Amino acid sequence: MFLTRFRMNTARTGARRLLSSPQVLHAAVMASFPGLLPTQTAAAPNGPRVLWRIDQNARAEVLLYVVSPEKPDLTHLVEQAGWPAAADPGNPGWQTRPYAPFLDRLAQGQRWAFRLTANPVHDIRRKPDEPRKRTAHITPVHQMGWLLDRQERCGFHVVEKPQSERLLPGGTTYRGHEHHGDRYRLTVGDRRGLAFDKARAEGKRGNRVSLVTVTFDGHLEVTDPVAMRRALAQGIGKAKAYGCGLLTLAPLDGTE
Repeated sequence: MFLTRFRMNTARTGARRLLSSPQVLHAAVMASFPGLLPTQTAAAPNGPRVLWRIDQNARAEVLLYVVSPEKPDLTHLVEQAGWPAAADPGNPGWQTRPYAPFLDRLAQGQRWAFRLTANPVHDIRRKPDEPRKRTAHITPVHQMGWLLDRQERCGFHVVEKPQSERLLPGGTTYRGHEHHGDRYRLTVGDRRGLAFDKARAEGKRGNRVSLVTVTFDGHLEVTDPVAMRRALAQGIGKAKAYGCGLLTLAPLDGTE
């Protein structure tokens, strides 16, 4: 497996076009793998898949991260949305590193800073005789709850704050729900509502896609290294084709 980072040149029209549509960006990411035809995907049913995420740290610092089973070639992205004149054989315009050695070093009890852009959803039924409908979680409390519900199966626990750092007294609730935001080292930000038409063959308009995405930042502790590796390789949650599900880790001391 490989982890790739590519910085977008937001002054270029091509970069703005890619960033305006998760569907267009997904197609560009998938075109980075010469062995894949346009109608194929790189995901086995229970194996590693191509995951990607956009991190916008500042107006001029927009980073594309890709986790993939194969090593990608991002030449087309450099030409459309990078700095092609600055590229050379030693610096093609993106950085790719083997991911497996890092995954193999994961061990129970390790603590990491993490980031995850996800599509927190749940199935609801307003009436007993109605079919269930997939609906986005809207409030930060419920969005945090969505991630906390998945942490055990994903092989980690979000780190809790010591009582001395909590602003709310123990047991405080918010509209009947535990106020997760004050208990855990976890924040929810960069909420986005996306709506676009899914492309179809011959340029026909497809079904309308609506998504709510949020970015989680926090600290976690590894509880099950095997499940953790699976979450890092397969992603978490829905809408992986649209930039959701990619979990990344970083040392808590701030080093690369």
